[in-house]
Amino acid sequence: MHEETGKEHQWLQGLVGNWSFEGECIMGPDQPPSRMSGAETVRALGDRWVICESTTPMPEMGTATNLLSLGFDPAKGKFVGTFMSSAMNALWVYEGTLDAGGTVLTLDTEGPSMTGEGRARYQDIIELKPSGERGFSSRIEMPDGQWVTFMTSTYVKKA
Repeated sequence: MHEETGKEHQWLQGLVGNWSFEGECIMGPDQPPSRMSGAETVRALGDRWVICESTTPMPEMGTATNLLSLGFDPAKGKFVGTFMSSAMNALWVYEGTLDAGGTVLTLDTEGPSMTGEGRARYQDIIELKPSGERGFSSRIEMPDGQWVTFMTSTYVKKA
């Protein structure tokens, strides 16, 4: 079976490389933002998929290793993927879309609520910037339908 690749697959190839990142995460409503940093290697799996592996020190938990897979499913007309972390038990399954400008990928997923009760909807957002940097943010949908960003990072490609 021969399947064509498209502009969405090409977009994913823009993630390939070695990156460093810095950002912050809000761990709770009464806590100040925590700073984080780490490294990520993104490699192509053929010309259809990318595999992103990152490491980041976690306070009092050692180093977390994270694995993100991303591809594009033409039959669904959506980006698809998964995320897993050595710091979590959940497997996150993504479906997402690229904005009209072709720079921002919004990945929708569902996972354990931050309160520990039930499930919640999340979005992870990846932006390829003209500067060559990459932005990343995570947000959660609150019970009132409002989206609240709890994590932001900036990725810089290493030479």
